[in-house]
Amino acid sequence: MEIQEITKTSTPLLFQRKSLHFTSLGCSKNLVDSQVMLGYMGLDGFTISEDPSEAEVIVVNTCSFIEAAKKESIDMILDLAEFKDEEKGQCKALVVSGCMAQRYANDLEAELPEVDLIIGTGEYHKIVKLLKAFEDGKLEAKSHVEIPKFIHTEFDPRLNTSPFYTAWLKVSEGCNRNCTFCIIPTIRGRLRSRSVDSLITESKTLAKNGVRELNIISQDLSDYGVDLDENNNLPELLKGLDSVEEIDWVRLFYFYPDELTEEVMDILANSKKITKYLDSPVQHFSTNVLKRMNRKIEGEEILRRIQRLREKVPGIVLRTSIIVGFPGETEEDFDLLLEGITKARFNHLGIFRYSDEEGTPAFRLKDKVEQEVIDERFDRLFEAQREIARELNQEFVGQTLDVLIEGEHEETELLIQGRHQGQAPDIDGKVIINDTNGVVLNVGDLVKVEITESLDFDLIGKIV
Repeated sequence: MEIQEITKTSTPLLFQRKSLHFTSLGCSKNLVDSQVMLGYMGLDGFTISEDPSEAEVIVVNTCSFIEAAKKESIDMILDLAEFKDEEKGQCKALVVSGCMAQRYANDLEAELPEVDLIIGTGEYHKIVKLLKAFEDGKLEAKSHVEIPKFIHTEFDPRLNTSPFYTAWLKVSEGCNRNCTFCIIPTIRGRLRSRSVDSLITESKTLAKNGVRELNIISQDLSDYGVDLDENNNLPELLKGLDSVEEIDWVRLFYFYPDELTEEVMDILANSKKITKYLDSPVQHFSTNVLKRMNRKIEGEEILRRIQRLREKVPGIVLRTSIIVGFPGETEEDFDLLLEGITKARFNHLGIFRYSDEEGTPAFRLKDKVEQEVIDERFDRLFEAQREIARELNQEFVGQTLDVLIEGEHEETELLIQGRHQGQAPDIDGKVIINDTNGVVLNVGDLVKVEITESLDFDLIGKIV
């Protein structure tokens, strides 16, 4: 009998080098999702390519919070789609994930045929599984968008793409509030919190990898743990974070002013590692506008709580966000907003021009403010805040502050830049060091800096 050799044929792998280019847009919460996706893809053998022309898989984790963010996301998708052309790149799969994918999956599928895979905000942990189905030709649908229910834990892999000394810690996902201007509950789902144990475990892992600064984020930090048992709440979480030895700073974001209780103020005043910094999004100071926004507090009460907070935590640095030009905002309402900003004296202020967002209750509100009026009010608010920030920065002159070294200044190697406790990464100002006093500085060092000069948003100092 003649024995014939039988050879098994197989389809060549689509991703032969498993090269990946990843772009994360929008907020720090979206960035954490991106880092979890990168963790899963790294475990599957993907390596990151800074050059999109060399990547077989390109992922865009999108934002769609406001009109400008949607435009940025679409432009980025279209720019990266060019690398599917064999003359320009090697892209075999263009993936769109995140908020725009969740909100506009059908539109993206219909209008952007270049996109191969659409992944919603509750399905991002499935990216490897979905890419394998795509590679094998077994992907049953292009869009994978469900009601968001997932939140990652300490057991999910995560690649911290921030500088090694800092990290964002997402403690919950989704939101139970229904602010009339906000699409987030629709995109991100109902509130779901991680347990205190889970968060402390991840914090310790981050600390072992060199992280000295934790930035605590969620859609609504003040609601953390309301969906869990009595042992999982914000005081217990902050107490646990205070005990993570290698961490120096813990900074709190997105704590709503209506939940700014004496207990929270006491925690800020007495904790060893919780920084004297709070991001509390007030949005407005006119009670009329706040009611139309469906906010649960009046303008005068916001001011009273801020005053009490400053009394209990001297020197606290405050950040907030404001929407100018909300439907129905009269000149009198704007005057109250301007007066509130002047009285509250926030160190850092993010100002957003109102824009209609389909799917939100505010979209249907009447008495829209004309764009030129919004722009004029924005400018007035910006100039008022610039003066406040300048005055508050001047108060730092002569003080010696702990500063976290970030490296050479982005404009010249002759200067070093860093941040003090009251400056969050990416969104606040810097401490610019023009005299090292002969001290050798390394990125990630925590050093003493005497502030010698102040600018509108930055400080200048020398190493002590």
